[in-house]
Amino acid sequence: MGLLTWLFHRNGSSDREENVRLAEMIDRALALNPRLRLARRYRERLGEAISVSLDYIDDLTGSLPPPHEADRAAWATDPLIRAFFATSDDLPKAFSRSEELRAYFSQHAEATEAYATLGMAMFERHVLGVALDGDSVRHDVPQTTICFTDHRVSVCGQTDLDLRQEIARRLIDQLALEGLARLAADRRELVAKGRELLEARVALLERRGVGMRSVVGDSPDAGSEELLRLQSEIEENAHSLAALRVPTGVVELEMKRVCDVFAHPAEYLYVEKRLLRLDLMNVVRSNETPASREIEFRLARIPGAPPRLRAFALVRFPRAELLPAGLHIDAAMRAI
Repeated sequence: MGLLTWLFHRNGSSDREENVRLAEMIDRALALNPRLRLARRYRERLGEAISVSLDYIDDLTGSLPPPHEADRAAWATDPLIRAFFATSDDLPKAFSRSEELRAYFSQHAEATEAYATLGMAMFERHVLGVALDGDSVRHDVPQTTICFTDHRVSVCGQTDLDLRQEIARRLIDQLALEGLARLAADRRELVAKGRELLEARVALLERRGVGMRSVVGDSPDAGSEELLRLQSEIEENAHSLAALRVPTGVVELEMKRVCDVFAHPAEYLYVEKRLLRLDLMNVVRSNETPASREIEFRLARIPGAPPRLRAFALVRFPRAELLPAGLHIDAAMRAI
């Protein structure tokens, strides 16, 4: 049975848009692990599992709040944006460092704004501060401050919907990568050479920033030459995997492992909510004060040993606040 015929029977209709979308996601999974093409009925089997993931991912992306305005004016009015950046000037500096955002505006000359993901490291700092106790001022009071560093803008879109759809693609990539990682860890069943190639492929793709890392900006900075080199190594690795002769049973095992991951996406992809009351200095307050606000943060799981969480938000950034290219960001800010 061909893929489109199988999709027709599965859906009970010829919903072309959904069928094309599922076929695209299958192709993305195959691009990350080309050897799955050797398995029996590989498209139908992947399609059944990936359709489960898509339902979950659509619910996840649909639950995210609307994009926040990300400009200097918003820093003064939006508690979330203010929490992310120490000053209003820090905001355009962080966005202007993004090569992905600059590339987006370069490719969309008519665009006056970009919808994007903003990812950050979020951590607590325990300090001694000053607090009011009635009419008295107390010093050396233990306080917890929430800090945000390593701001990254990685995924861009023309509209809110475009952005969420691109996030869904990156999350499918993440699940495919999780499937590869499971295969590489399965030392009892895989032949040694195949395991080595799979381990190398997982490492290369993680360095390239595939999957959730690309959404929340958790991959190392790399110049264009480094990215080209990584892409070349990924392609060479794919050729080596395709050329490797393995028993049919091993290929079927690989397909089963990958489909298991796609059929249980909640085990690998999730976003946590964290509600905190912060004052204007990002100090955690247990009681309501005039200058404090309750803020709900979203934290995405980043795979690893152990997995980590990284804060992120959907935002809308205006082209007018993008700092000039070719200038040192801090120098450009002083000139404004």
